[in-house]
Amino acid sequence: MATQTFDLVVIGSGPGGYEAAVHAAQLGKSVACVDKAELGGICLNWGCIPTKTLIRDAHLFHQMTHDAPAYGINVDTSKFQWEKIVARSRGVSNTLSGQIGFLFKKNKVTHVKGTAYISRPGVVEVLDDKGTPTQTLNTKFILVCTGARNRELPGLKPDGKNIITSREAMVLKEIPKKLVIIGAGAIGVEFAYIYSNFGTKVTIIEMLENILPIEDTEVSTRLESIFKKRGIEIRTKHRTDKLEASDKGVKVSLTNLADNKGETIDADKVLVAVGVQGNWENLFAPSCQPEIVKNHIKVGKDFQTSIKGIYAAGDVIGPPWLAHVATMEAKIAVERMFATSNREMDYTLIPGCTYCEPQVASVGLTEKQCKELGLEYEVGKWMFAANGKALAINAPDGFVKLIFGKKYGELLGAHMIGPEVTDMLAELVLAKRLECTKEEIMTTIHAHPTLSEAVMEAAGQAGGHGK
Repeated sequence: MATQTFDLVVIGSGPGGYEAAVHAAQLGKSVACVDKAELGGICLNWGCIPTKTLIRDAHLFHQMTHDAPAYGINVDTSKFQWEKIVARSRGVSNTLSGQIGFLFKKNKVTHVKGTAYISRPGVVEVLDDKGTPTQTLNTKFILVCTGARNRELPGLKPDGKNIITSREAMVLKEIPKKLVIIGAGAIGVEFAYIYSNFGTKVTIIEMLENILPIEDTEVSTRLESIFKKRGIEIRTKHRTDKLEASDKGVKVSLTNLADNKGETIDADKVLVAVGVQGNWENLFAPSCQPEIVKNHIKVGKDFQTSIKGIYAAGDVIGPPWLAHVATMEAKIAVERMFATSNREMDYTLIPGCTYCEPQVASVGLTEKQCKELGLEYEVGKWMFAANGKALAINAPDGFVKLIFGKKYGELLGAHMIGPEVTDMLAELVLAKRLECTKEEIMTTIHAHPTLSEAVMEAAGQAGGHGK
């Protein structure tokens, strides 16, 4: 059995793993990256990238079938070819996966195909499909970036056919007539948008009071209103008790938490999107298994686990389960293990994005959180209906809402719903990082006409200089 020695072995090639491997290699370290699946992990192959491709197709189709007359354009056909739409999303993912392979070669990262098993600190065994060791990797450090998988709840276990996860939802052979989505986080909301635009009758089930429950309430309720107008049925404050699948579809048993009354609804498919749990099982020998908390690996500020020399980053260590968080955590882990910096992750600066239309984007504290913390604050808001660029592109739905500290005027939070707000968010993340005030944002020249003018105008509203 072959043996190789490296400075770092990274387990997992998702947005945390591959970025960490390249970053370490650029620091002059010898690096191996072990993964049994496609380069790029879930995000690139079965998550972020293919879903955004499907969302783009859904948005374009909606524009052609519903919005085109507003532009003075008549579209003669409203047909679509679902198999080609799915194929395009797979093609985009395959292209990006190939580019990671090129990055590895360019930076001299050794890509090892197989299943990793940490037999002891500093030793990673690579197993084939039958579980037989094929080679041994000796290393000074190990970085676990194995991501997460869909969480399973009693009575809601997916079967991959009629009760599905987001992975199956990306490659269905045909559009279902009726789709029930359990869970109204970003994944559930994005798939509701995709399938409803292609003609599926969609029902969203959510236990909490609003869809996108971690977002500012005003943003969530606005999106609910828009979705309902488009024919998406939303059942908030409802618990899903049981799913019964048959050849004819799925029966969904619900309980209304407001009055404790039960009901049953029918669907062709049910998408279960109720969160994730870390992939750490069968990875560690009993003698070197790190501390596990709530199905995720526990780490310190340097991302080292309870086992010296073994680090972890990304979804496997818990929320927020976001690709850009995994990337930054993994890079910091590399820098800390090789003592090239002492920086720490700032979880107050995490951008949150949901890519339906209108898009949702946020950073920092919500109004509810400000109240719970007892902070004195003021709010500035600007509607896209008063923004020239938004009107020009026929996307007036939504607003920019900025929250500032009352005493010093510092940016506490930004919450947006509207056209391209996921791209606009970077300005506000940077503003919060640099502790910008409402006056500084308000007096910064924003090009006209642009959607970003809504940020400037919202700051002005909070500063008492609004129009």
